Amino acid sequence: MFFSTIFLISRIKYSNRVDESIIVDGIERTYHLYIPSTYNGKKSVPLLIVLHGGGGTGKDMEEKTTLRGFDKLAEENFIVVYPDAVENHWNDGRNDPYAYSQQHNINDAGFISALIDHLKEEYNIDDTRIYVTGMSNGGMMTFRLGCELSDKITAIATVAASMPMNLYNSCTPSNKIPVLMIHGTDDPIIPWNGGYVHIFGKNRGRVISILQTVNFWVEHNNCTLQSNKTYLLDVDPNDGTHVWKEEYVNEIDCVKVVLYGIEGGGHTWPGGLRRWPEQLVGKMSNDVNVCEVIWDFLKEFKKDQLKFSQKMSNYFLPPLRNGIIEIISPFFTTFLGSDTVFPFSNIIIFSLKLNLLKSLKILFKISSPNSLFIT
Repeated sequence: MFFSTIFLISRIKYSNRVDESIIVDGIERTYHLYIPSTYNGKKSVPLLIVLHGGGGTGKDMEEKTTLRGFDKLAEENFIVVYPDAVENHWNDGRNDPYAYSQQHNINDAGFISALIDHLKEEYNIDDTRIYVTGMSNGGMMTFRLGCELSDKITAIATVAASMPMNLYNSCTPSNKIPVLMIHGTDDPIIPWNGGYVHIFGKNRGRVISILQTVNFWVEHNNCTLQSNKTYLLDVDPNDGTHVWKEEYVNEIDCVKVVLYGIEGGGHTWPGGLRRWPEQLVGKMSNDVNVCEVIWDFLKEFKKDQLKFSQKMSNYFLPPLRNGIIEIISPFFTTFLGSDTVFPFSNIIIFSLKLNLLKSLKILFKISSPNSLFIT
């Protein structure tokens, strides 16, 4: 839990974009908002938090890295916020000797937590659909938020980022959290196989490998099902990359861990703006629209849905008395066998929109007048 003093400093509104700053722990923290034209304040909407890479700003992330890709998607009716790090670097837990925020232990997790609370007061935010994504230093900060704010954040996505070693050794999320990772095998800054982060010949802290990071979240989320590694269509054969996807699923709790590996890819935002020469950051893939991939993944998940699915699973595992329930569902028969019969009571029908099986229907067949209450 983070306790931070928050004061609204300023607000400048223009068109669909809002620049604001608040004070958190005595430090003025700035951020930039994109409000879609579809937002009217009457209906609660999701919030997407987008974290810039080291040396950047929120507006850089919006305009240059993503080419406003999230802003365009936000017209589906969600709000995007692009926060700014202190001295342009997030305190992602690496103990980077060259980053002010890390050497002075800036409370960035506290800032994001306070920002979420503040935006919920200012706008009609659906607090069951709060997502975070980021690239590089912002991606590593996203992992830290997944570790420390899983009570507030529904799902996370990272690009060109692995878990810092220090964070890996201390990460104990309070909840399961869906994770999407996108990373190039030839990233020269954050190595696929882990080790030191290298920027302009300097070691900037250590990270674990991409596969270790995937395995950490797979184990934390109790994902037991794994899909085959599948290569996507090579849209641009001349970019020197080829993208594959692999997926790990916990069907009971409706949680996924997904990796998009970019064979031959470097330290870039695929499909975005190339800001550095290939000699420094490696190849950029044009085979996927990363903004679309990220939003398509994140929007699947809703916190109350995850909690409800976990509660539901608790009711079906133990043997119960009085009456009979027949469960007719491909979801449960995966684990319990076809048309599994449990003793129970009353008739009730639930129609659940789950992540993996949309329009899942469970039919309870009753043999006594008692009621079933799920709390």
